[in-house]
Parts: sequence; C-alpha cells; structure tokens
Amino acid sequence: MLYWLAFGRARLKQEIALRTVLDFGALPLQKEFVEFLKNEAMRGRTLYLATASDRSLAEPVAKRLGIFKQVLASDRHSNLKGTRKLEAILCCCNDTAFDYAGNARVDLAIWAKARRAIIVNPDIGVMTAVRKRRYGVEKVFDDRPSRTKTWLHAIRPQQWAKNLLLGVPVLTAHAFNFSAIAQIALAFLAFGLVASATYVLNDLLDMISDRHHPRKCKRPFASGNIDLASGILGMLALFGAGFGLAAQLSDYFLFTLLAYLVLTISYSFYFKHIALINVLLLASLYTLRIIAGAYTIEVPMSSWLLEFSMFIFLSISLVKRCAELIPLQQVATKNRKCRDYQVSDYSILSAMGVASGYLSIGVLALFIGSPESIGKYTYPGLLWLLCPLMAYWVSRLWLKTARGEMHDDPLVFSLKDQASWIVFINMLMVTLVSI
Repeated sequence: MLYWLAFGRARLKQEIALRTVLDFGALPLQKEFVEFLKNEAMRGRTLYLATASDRSLAEPVAKRLGIFKQVLASDRHSNLKGTRKLEAILCCCNDTAFDYAGNARVDLAIWAKARRAIIVNPDIGVMTAVRKRRYGVEKVFDDRPSRTKTWLHAIRPQQWAKNLLLGVPVLTAHAFNFSAIAQIALAFLAFGLVASATYVLNDLLDMISDRHHPRKCKRPFASGNIDLASGILGMLALFGAGFGLAAQLSDYFLFTLLAYLVLTISYSFYFKHIALINVLLLASLYTLRIIAGAYTIEVPMSSWLLEFSMFIFLSISLVKRCAELIPLQQVATKNRKCRDYQVSDYSILSAMGVASGYLSIGVLALFIGSPESIGKYTYPGLLWLLCPLMAYWVSRLWLKTARGEMHDDPLVFSLKDQASWIVFINMLMVTLVSI
C-alpha cells in the first residue's frame, strides 16, 4: 500500500477497490434522504453522484438507486475530494447554481459555492462549522440515535452482569472485607471493558452478515451509525483500559483475563461453529470468571466450586443452544442447522443439559455433607435448603426453554426474571445465615 501511495491517493484507492468485494445491495442507506432524492428526481431535477470514493465502488451504488444522470468519482489519476470535487461539479453544471448534499468538513469548500447546503448524517463539528459560516441550509437529515446510546448498544454493558460471577469466591471463602470487595470491583470493571472490546470486535467481523439479518442489521456498525475507524479506535481503547486495570491487580488475574480473551476470540473465529466444543468453551468462559475472582482476592480455588461450576455452566450453555433451535423447529425442516446443530438434535441436547444441571445439584449435596462444609460453616445443616432452590431454578430454566420463552442469553434472562431473583436472594440469605 505504501508503494501505491507513492503514486498518490487516487492510485491507492483504486488498488484497494480492485481487491474489495462489497455487497452493494446490503449497504445501509439514509432512507429519508434517499426518499427526498427520489422525489426531487420525479420533479425533474438532475442529480449527480459526486464522491471521493473510487469509481468502481460508486457506480454500483448509483445503479442500485437509478436516479443519477452521471457519477463523478475518483479514478486512477484523480482523487475527487474537496476543491477537486468542486471543480468537477462546476464543470458538470456549466457554472450554474447547484445544491450540494454532504456530511464532512471537507465539504465546506463546496457548500461555500453552492446555492443551498443539504446536510446528511454529519460528522462531529460539521453543523457548528456550517452555522458559523452562515451557509444557506435547505435541509438536515440525521436518522442516527445519540452517540452515547449508540456506543452503549455497541459495548453492551448489560452483558457485564455475567461478571458478578467474579464475586462468588468472596462468598465461598467468607472474605467479607473492604479490601476484597474493592479488588473484586476493579476486576469486574476490567473484565467488563475487555468483554465490551470483544463485542465490538465481533460486530466488526460480522458486519457484512449482520446486514442481511432482519434484527442484527440494526446493530451500530451494520447500520452505519458508528463508522469503521471509530469502531477500531474504540475497541483498542477498551482493550487498553481493561488490561491497564488488570495490571493493577495480581499477575494471576492478568493471565486469567488474557486466557479469557484468547478463548473468546478463538470461539468467535472458529469454535462457535463446532458442535459440542462450543458449549464446552462457553461453560469454560463462565468458570474462568470465578477462577479470576479467586485470584483477585488471593484465596485458594475450591475443587467443590470448580466441579459445581463445570456442570451448572454446561447446563446453561446447552440452554442457550436449545433456545436457538426452538424457533427453527417451527419454521424449518429437520435438517436446518444453527451453529452446526440440527433441529433434530434438540432432544439429545436438552437431555444432556438437564442431566448436567442436576449433576451440579448432586455436587452441591455432596459438598454439604462433606467434612469441609462442617469446618467452614457454623450451621452447615441449613445449607441443605440450597438444593431444592437450585432444583427449582434449573428446572425452571429448562421448562422455559422447552416452551420457547427463553432469552438468547440464559443469564440475562435470569437477571430479568422475578422468580430467579427470589431464588438467588433466598440462596444468599441461607448461605449468610449458615456462615
């Protein structure tokens, strides 16, 4: 690319465009602005598509809309941007009056010569610059939600609720002190920032496929509400902040967070499409949070807790997969697949999930009856109340899944489910009283 750039930006753009495959039919459009253009074309106005993009990218867009008389775009020899675009427009219009629609600061030079300015989804600072120069603005089109709301959608802070698992070792190790809780809070924030960075990375990688999905096409990157460059910079900032916080805690916590990142990326790039491996990896990602919490407050990791976590999170991961198969049962043939699972796999997956959930209750029961619980709890007999509570919660998850009422993420469902909250609060009270 540096070699191409030596011949100028126009050459660089063309060489990249030649190596680029875009689905022009799926590119997001500013619908209100397109409707305005079509109405103006019907009224007899002559429309031109003037862009600094390479001609090979501009012409398919013009063909898709079918309302432009001509395309003015960059080619191998000319980078049609700023004043060069203005010269091409004036030449095309024979120096007569024209209106110009744009969105960037580089368009200010063109608006200065235009009869009226039309502003479409402007970049930061563009509206202020236009008002300052007192250009005649005919219309402003902006269909984007607020930047804060858009970025919150991209980083998905609601998913941070999973990081509450970091606090489990505080409860099981009875580490109820300010230092331990403060460290867990920092670990919670570090995990959340890194997780958000991976969500941004996944959305950037899935941007093309998301544009073809009826629901995912509204995601910030697929819809064009956040541009590619901002997404990459935001992702790097989130990674930097997350690992910067992690470095302030123990080295073991930092290594666990790195392991979480490696597993998450490998899952996203490859393993999520391999049956059974993907649910085992998902269960591991949940368990890693508990291990990271133990390293944060520097307490030994209980083998009982690891065994319980392995089975309960495997059950939750299988709930997630079965919930994805339920809608396909209603609209597809039995050979229809979802993440390498067939609709006909539902019965065996649900059987494995229910069995795994009840195995976790079995591990809990064995722990309650062990000498370790007798030595750690003042009233260990009360812990038996946890078993029916867990049995109810696991059974409820699978009942909701079978009815097709389960959320895409079972933990998010549980945090929004009143019955689950009642179970969690009762389990917490039983544990505290037993201590």
